[in-house]
Amino acid sequence: MPAVFNHANIVSPDPERLAQFYCTVFDCVRHGPERNLHGEWLERGMGLAGARVHGIFLRLPGHGENGPSLEIFSLDGVKLADPRPVDKSGLMHLCFNVDDAHETLSRILAAGGSRQGEIVRAPVKGVGAADFVYARDPDGNIIEISAWISKQDLSAASRPSEWSN
Repeated sequence: MPAVFNHANIVSPDPERLAQFYCTVFDCVRHGPERNLHGEWLERGMGLAGARVHGIFLRLPGHGENGPSLEIFSLDGVKLADPRPVDKSGLMHLCFNVDDAHETLSRILAAGGSRQGEIVRAPVKGVGAADFVYARDPDGNIIEISAWISKQDLSAASRPSEWSN
């Protein structure tokens, strides 16, 4: 069987609060039972002695009933980490395509998230452009929001000069 992406996971000291954030801002939907996992099998699989996990599963928008999910776990003793720098190796961000970057950033801020950058229009030659910005969820995880604009929908005034050729 070829590989199929299944889920991403965020560890949070307050998974309920973080799940509510993603449901409020991005219309994620809770699915499946909450997990309260422990035992030798979990310790061995995670490589973490004494592992105890409380987990909430969210269906990500735009992929239907069988699409990928976002797991939000808490482990016994987990503490909120310092916000991750954008330029550090490892997983950088989760990205959501949205209709309106400005409106979505306002929803992020109202739901307890924060702004990382500023909304900019980024041209992608031959494709169009995207209004995009990095923000952070309430735990400090980086989220990219992108609102794509097709080349045909861009006004002549907002098209990059290299598209005139």
